[in-house]
Amino acid sequence: MSQPTVTHRVEFLRHPDLDRPHLPLWGVRIDGTDLRVLVAEATRALWDRELDEDDDTPQEREEFLLRQHAPLYLDDDAARARAHFLGDAAPQLRHRDSGAQVLLGCPCGIDACWPLLATIRASATEVVWSGFHQPHRPEWGELPLGPYVFPRPAYDETLAVPLALAEDPLAPMLGER
Repeated sequence: MSQPTVTHRVEFLRHPDLDRPHLPLWGVRIDGTDLRVLVAEATRALWDRELDEDDDTPQEREEFLLRQHAPLYLDDDAARARAHFLGDAAPQLRHRDSGAQVLLGCPCGIDACWPLLATIRASATEVVWSGFHQPHRPEWGELPLGPYVFPRPAYDETLAVPLALAEDPLAPMLGER
């Protein structure tokens, strides 16, 4: 007998970039938690193998983990953003070899520079995000995230009307207030 599918709740967020307020960013929460926080947890042990623990304070290390990715710079074209989050990303936001696409970008402002990639599969009833990975760290393999299964009607609803925020929801944790 197969296991029942666990469904998750997604929220799409829009907020201005602190340094470039004219550029709106697209953030994501899964089950109420910012995707960057989930990635920080998933990569903590991987970074611990690479970074010298004596180089940073615990607070600096936590900020590093949370800052490794940034919300996406997608244009104000709602149809383009909808297509992106339904699995039809622009070529520059899609991994050439795997077809996975960028869900979080690089804090430098170039989304494809240090992306969080995942495969997005959409059907009439659900949207699934799976196969999360960092292409610049192939030795990490697939990250321990997901798969996340979202009911399609709720997914479409939050994608059509993303939550508008005055600032990045992680700003207080990143010392940006």
